[in-house]
Amino acid sequence: MTFSAAVRRREIHNRSIDMKVFARDDGLYDIEARLVDIKPFAFPVVGHSKALPARAPLHDLSLRVTVSEDYVVKNIEASSDRTPFDVCREAQSSLSPLIGERIAAGWSSIVRQRLQDSSTCTHLRELLIPLATAAIQGIKGLRREGQTSVDASQTDVKLDSCYAFARDREIIRLYWPHLYESGEQ
Repeated sequence: MTFSAAVRRREIHNRSIDMKVFARDDGLYDIEARLVDIKPFAFPVVGHSKALPARAPLHDLSLRVTVSEDYVVKNIEASSDRTPFDVCREAQSSLSPLIGERIAAGWSSIVRQRLQDSSTCTHLRELLIPLATAAIQGIKGLRREGQTSVDASQTDVKLDSCYAFARDREIIRLYWPHLYESGEQ
């Protein structure tokens, strides 16, 4: 990382999120996501007689979302391997309202609407939001497998979807000049 020099400090929490996208032999795609929360010190948990040992996971949650090529959710599974309370594991079965939904613009709102408040695990719901980007990058990226270069004129660009793709940026002027709009008035 290229941050500036940090002030003296100590780690107090580590959340790791890992996501992988798989092309299945049946033409569908699996997106697997895992979230792990740990503390570098012993951590007391309500209802437990002993503190959770340092570096032991407080949360270790996983999702597998199966989608079609057009990003429609065909199946969704969750695994709660470590949770602070046994009842948390019951949320594994609460994600089915997303089956049939499409991962596209508005996905975050759909997740929040279908899985409101205490109807599911907050951490599983949060994990579903960035899972959408991983799915899109994985499936769209597969279309370039084996290519050695990309022709910008044959590539769709989502104008204004990020900093680099702003309509007045140099990247748009260079590769999609017909879409470029100078910021000067």
